[in-house]
Amino acid sequence: MKSSRDITKDPTDNGIRVIGRAAQILNALSKHIDGLTLGEIALQVNLPRSTVQRIVQALDHENLVIAASLASGVRLGPALLALAASVKQFSIVEYAHPLLAQLSKDTGETVDLAILGNDKAVIVDTMYSTYPLVAVSGLGSSRPLHSSASGKALLAALPRERYDQLKKHLCLSAVTRNTITDWHTFDREIETVRHTGMAFDDEEYALGISALSVAVHGPGDEFAAIAMPVPTERFRETKDRLAKALVERAKTFERCL
Repeated sequence: MKSSRDITKDPTDNGIRVIGRAAQILNALSKHIDGLTLGEIALQVNLPRSTVQRIVQALDHENLVIAASLASGVRLGPALLALAASVKQFSIVEYAHPLLAQLSKDTGETVDLAILGNDKAVIVDTMYSTYPLVAVSGLGSSRPLHSSASGKALLAALPRERYDQLKKHLCLSAVTRNTITDWHTFDREIETVRHTGMAFDDEEYALGISALSVAVHGPGDEFAAIAMPVPTERFRETKDRLAKALVERAKTFERCL
């Protein structure tokens, strides 16, 4: 059986690509607790079966996956339990969770909590909408800082010198036709968010979805962005009501802290 060092020697893969593919496989298995065969995994992650087999062998060597049955297939392994147990809980998530729950209850919309993760906004908590047509955010997924309401709120909450440093590593790539792609316009956008406290996403991350977001500060120097992604058709009618609810709840949250 090959070790994790062996697969990085594959001439078709470099180390970064292999890590990304391993993450895809683990994510696919997380949605199928009874396990998947190699062929099923290959279909799920759109990779050749031979590539999947090499990566699964390496993951199996580290007990990150184990056999699902005596016949065939693999499932997530026990080594992941130790990794999960060692993850430090961000205290702002614990503090802000009741706020997300109340906002979602008040408005019926999806409410996300995102933190700054290098060059992206990472969703660390979410409450889902009760409407038939919803904007779904995956826990642990990420959004580009420049094309999401939560990303803009996080950037605006940074000290100016930190924002200027981070700009050097950001690329204003077009995610949709509405994405802001020039720095002059984007800097003005962030300045507006600093002034008003409210960030908007006008179908800049996904067509058909609009969002609004505010930054909140937790214990110590922790801060996060609370965002409400909403189907644009409904957002146009409820924008003002949602903004009012979001601002009021965020202010109450910070006063309580």
